[in-house]
Amino acid sequence: MVYLVGLVVLWIVVSLPVCFAGRAIKGRSATFGDAMGATLGGVLVYYVVFFVVSFFLGAVIGSPADVIALLLGLLAWLAVFRGAFRTTWLGAVGIVVLAWVILLVIDLLLLAAFGVSFPDLFPF
Repeated sequence: MVYLVGLVVLWIVVSLPVCFAGRAIKGRSATFGDAMGATLGGVLVYYVVFFVVSFFLGAVIGSPADVIALLLGLLAWLAVFRGAFRTTWLGAVGIVVLAWVILLVIDLLLLAAFGVSFPDLFPF
């Protein structure tokens, strides 16, 4: 039960930068619900695409299938963001990049203010 609560809290925390990025790119039409749908749906779609492509293509071409599966998974994740925020492909890329920048700033502020950080989110 504790893990489930932790996952929900993490989902909300990760959705906040996505919401801010969505509002920066799309304006007021981007909602927190859009961000939560994009973060949850994006992860689920990514893993399904990655494992299906890796499994079936891996049987045919071997280890290069993982690279192809990774790229197709990321493209599918981007497609979820595109659909959730009703934007173009470039708008979806902008939302993802800006959300990562916002998350990096939050991570650095937490580290500076409290000495805590998201675990291994930015390994530099």
